[in-house]
Amino acid sequence: MTQTLAHVAIVVRDYDEAIAFYVDVLGFNLVADEYQPAQDKRWVVVRPDGGGTSLLLAQASDDHQTAYVGDQAGGRVFLFLQTDDFARDFATYQAKGVVFVRPPAVMPYGTVAVFEDVCGNLWDLIEFAT
Repeated sequence: MTQTLAHVAIVVRDYDEAIAFYVDVLGFNLVADEYQPAQDKRWVVVRPDGGGTSLLLAQASDDHQTAYVGDQAGGRVFLFLQTDDFARDFATYQAKGVVFVRPPAVMPYGTVAVFEDVCGNLWDLIEFAT
């Protein structure tokens, strides 16, 4: 049996705000943005340009879900964005206003910095050591 991780759902405040961040700022591809009338919601999927697992952007629909926007991992780094050129992507993201909450560091496993997404979730931008 072969299995892969297809999507990771991330609760967002607003579909369009999240699409703008992931597509226009991080450079992800918009894979799907389809209205689902039966549920009165949208099926929005973005994926890094290099492929891999995609994010399902799920707009919070009640107070309970809204409470988790930006805190899906309890304040820990939630997602890890691997790059083939850390310096390029770090500079590009800084120029586009991405907030880095931990500066670049060279670790035994690679070069890494922590940034916040549009909702406040923490991400590692990482180029693994070869």
